[in-house]
Amino acid sequence: AEYSRSISEIKDEIYSLTTQGVCEVTLLGQNVNSWHGEDSKGNPKGLAHLIYEISNIEKIKRIRYTTSHPNNFDEETYLAYKKLPQLVSHLHLPIQSGSDRVLASMKRGYTVLEYKSVINKLKKARPNITFSSDFIVGFPGETEEDFLKTIDIIKEVNYDHSYSFIYSKRPGTPAASIIDNVTSDEKKERLAFLKKTIDDLSKNKSQSIIGEETEILVEGKSSKYKNMVTGRTTNNKIINVLGDKKLIGKILNVKVRQLENKTLLGEIL
Repeated sequence: AEYSRSISEIKDEIYSLTTQGVCEVTLLGQNVNSWHGEDSKGNPKGLAHLIYEISNIEKIKRIRYTTSHPNNFDEETYLAYKKLPQLVSHLHLPIQSGSDRVLASMKRGYTVLEYKSVINKLKKARPNITFSSDFIVGFPGETEEDFLKTIDIIKEVNYDHSYSFIYSKRPGTPAASIIDNVTSDEKKERLAFLKKTIDDLSKNKSQSIIGEETEILVEGKSSKYKNMVTGRTTNNKIINVLGDKKLIGKILNVKVRQLENKTLLGEIL
């Protein structure tokens, strides 16, 4: 059964974290946007209310949440994207497949059209929002047409990142009894094509922000470059800038200078 921690327990932990210098929090749950709790008057509340409560904590500058389910978005959540600058402009929203037939077989509980409706409402509320997602390739019975529908939704949403996997049988699950007629080679080819499609979209998006000014939260020393640190934008892009560990935890204004392979390099302003 799902279990939700109380607002007071969550806020107490966040206050404790701010005393250690934390300025960004991630609300984590198996299906985080089905969180439910009560306000101070005992009224039932959802995730958006919790986000509003956290946004009132002065030292918290960024709020993320993951992983969400397309069926659990409401108007209050969309409104939060309009009103709260602390809520970051990136969302991980799993879809798994772009084929309604495969989604039904997976028992996901939504159609592609319903998923796109959520995406469109989020884009309307926060025009610069970016998305990442989860995909399962080669689900039993997936045809080439089904797979190409997944590629279509990837291009339409313009995902920036994905967690993509080849289907593997899990004993005891409903899918385990379905005949798996997709060959191993087909699965590998589809996964490689899907990953390249998203890599190309991500690279195009990175190139599009060269020359722009943005904010990053410095997360640590760069693993690729000496004398550099790495930070994350509100859109979840990683940018490397010159600096040392003293900058970790700080929010900096930077100018994006270049894209080296897949890595963005910037200059502190």
